Amino acid sequence: MEPSNHKPSASSSVLAGVSPTVFWRVEGSLLDLTVVQPVAFFTWNAQTFTERIRRRGLIFLMAGLRPFLYSTNRKFATRVVHTALRGVTRDRLDLLGEEYFQYRLKPQLKSHGVRRVQELVRAGAEVVLVSQGLEHVMKPLALHLGVKRVVANRLEFRDGVATGRLLEPVIRPRGAFARIQEQSPDGRRAPKTLARQLDITLEDLKAAVIGSERQSMALERPIVHFEGRKQAAKFSVQRALAGRHVMLIGVTGFIGKVWLANTLMDLPTIGRIYLLIRRQKSNPAQRRFEKVVEESPVFDPLFEKYGLDLGAYLRDKVEVVEGDVTQTGLGLDEEVGQRLHRNLDLIVNSSGLTDFNPDLRDALSTNTDAVMNILEFVRGTDHSGLLHLSTCYVAGERDGRVTEKLIPNYTPHRLPDFDAEEELLALHELIAKAEAQAEGEEVMADLISQSLSKEHAAKGLQGAALENQIRKNRIRWLKTYLMDAGTQRAKELGWPNTYTLTKSLAESLIVKHGAGLPIAVVRPAIVETSVAKPFLGWNEGINTSASLSYLLGTYFRQLPTNESKRLDIIPVDEVCAGMTLIAAAIVERRHDELYQLATSVTNPCDMGRSIELTSLGHRKHYRAQEGLESWLRLRFDAIPVSKTRYQRMSAPAQRAIVKSIQRIMSPLPLKKTPLVKAERNLERLEKLIELFEPFILFNEHDFAADNIEKLSHALVEEERGEFGYKARCLDWWDYWINVHIPALRRWTYPLIEGRPLEARPARSLMNGETVKTGTNGGAW
Repeated sequence: MEPSNHKPSASSSVLAGVSPTVFWRVEGSLLDLTVVQPVAFFTWNAQTFTERIRRRGLIFLMAGLRPFLYSTNRKFATRVVHTALRGVTRDRLDLLGEEYFQYRLKPQLKSHGVRRVQELVRAGAEVVLVSQGLEHVMKPLALHLGVKRVVANRLEFRDGVATGRLLEPVIRPRGAFARIQEQSPDGRRAPKTLARQLDITLEDLKAAVIGSERQSMALERPIVHFEGRKQAAKFSVQRALAGRHVMLIGVTGFIGKVWLANTLMDLPTIGRIYLLIRRQKSNPAQRRFEKVVEESPVFDPLFEKYGLDLGAYLRDKVEVVEGDVTQTGLGLDEEVGQRLHRNLDLIVNSSGLTDFNPDLRDALSTNTDAVMNILEFVRGTDHSGLLHLSTCYVAGERDGRVTEKLIPNYTPHRLPDFDAEEELLALHELIAKAEAQAEGEEVMADLISQSLSKEHAAKGLQGAALENQIRKNRIRWLKTYLMDAGTQRAKELGWPNTYTLTKSLAESLIVKHGAGLPIAVVRPAIVETSVAKPFLGWNEGINTSASLSYLLGTYFRQLPTNESKRLDIIPVDEVCAGMTLIAAAIVERRHDELYQLATSVTNPCDMGRSIELTSLGHRKHYRAQEGLESWLRLRFDAIPVSKTRYQRMSAPAQRAIVKSIQRIMSPLPLKKTPLVKAERNLERLEKLIELFEPFILFNEHDFAADNIEKLSHALVEEERGEFGYKARCLDWWDYWINVHIPALRRWTYPLIEGRPLEARPARSLMNGETVKTGTNGGAW
């Protein structure tokens, strides 16, 4: 018998256990897709209204020329069509590509073809989808089918923006009669046949294969030690912190809770964590921590890991100590203080008042005076170090690279005779004078006049009622006076607000009074949503970016900003990972004096991109909703504008128009002047923009983060995955659209809108009882 010349088909090879590469043509078998359709969708959803009109005009022009162009040269015609995408960002094309597939193409998929592709994938074949569509549309299709590789048209990008030029090889459309001849659920093509049909070489076809997963660029760079310093030996976080005693100050804050939960999850060998918590009137420290454990989602992973044994684990690892950092000796019981002096290896101070322009008394007490008390306590311990949390924005009103060097008596305006300690005393004197002024005759006369003239007050207010009203007005007057005084002084010295002023004063005091102590100052940038720990997408409270991102999800479009300015965002779990690394370094006495946890140098994302990603995140949400409101909102992309255009065309101009209408209508006999609410909302919006201008418009900071990278690089290999600092690997597109904006919608926007967060069942442990904590080692 003569040997057979029959070659096994792809499917028979698969069934025989072989894993061949199967090229599968999308058009005809899976979809009836033209080149123009997705390009038209992309152009109709450009960022600005002007762009949409201009690009639509180009598409209509090409539609008229299309028959002629395709009849002469299909490859050239394909290139011409894609020039309409010049200037569109990769971020937008990636999101719109997903959207186009999900809502346009997915319902049109041919079931017979889909079934055959999935059978091949399940059988182990290496399927490669081949299409004339752009990769931004084909990758979502491939992922939907479980296919790992595609051949599609690819645009050239420079700095993340499309040039309008297609990269080689260009996948030209099928011929004029393909719709009739190639309508089959089997889209398999032999490589040589496919290369001939596409008018490319077989080598070019194989080289054009790309992965279907969205690629994120992880920037790698060597770690270099300058200034004659030798490279530090490898070290282990597990070994450094095993059996160590750490006191955390600020556990009720956003960063403090996450650091505690992550430490308890990742470092079960740590000795003991003391939690310094202040009593709130009738609410003792013990109950405050109980409430955190009972209610905060941060502890969900711990509950899942330990279940009914979590109470015992917490009892073994955590001790609540009642105190107050604003008092000498940290307000601790004498016996407790002595025990901590002997046992502590490290104090982590993550406490602080983060309001931008609070009452100056509160800001100084919490952010500055408390640091002096902590330094005094550390000096009295046997061997404890200190990790102090500050902020990158102590840099204030300056531009350029901010290095990791503590400057004593620093002011952004570089005042030569500035002394931080003298400034602190002067601010306290200002407070004392203001308090005395509030009791003076001049202010008292004004307060009495205000009390008697209040519209809601009863006529002839007198006696105890009058005194009570005067007291309230005095408290309000003093608070307002000190808020304004703190802000004014901060701006005189070069800081944008009272928060950064008081944090910077604390740093200068640490340089002076902490000399000789094992201290590391840690400056995070803008701390935001987690990427992994305690879980993906955790956020809390109304933080720095929440108000602005919420605003960009409304009909507000024009944000005054410097497009090239870098918005320095850092996920909270990366901050906590950095803190853990630094804590281990302090314990081993291999730390630097200052660490900046930031991304503006290692993984920059400028304001222009941040605004567009925020809009795309909102677009993805509204596209999944129904109703006219959502349909309208997804079409209002926010855009960066100059301060001049903002004042001429946005909130300030709109408020001026509203005020003019109010004046015109004021003589009319109306019960309530119209547009009062609109004017009030526009005024609040203006104040919000003004508050955030230092972060979005002025001060082009680039925060170096070399010290934490060197520390992370020094980790032993087996701990880099668990404890490494990975901020440079963040994919901003995925973070903003799929993590950060959804997290804000879940945890923060309800607070802005005055709505309650989603209800959570009570956390029950040990026979259904809610966890009970103890103070100083008590029962749980």
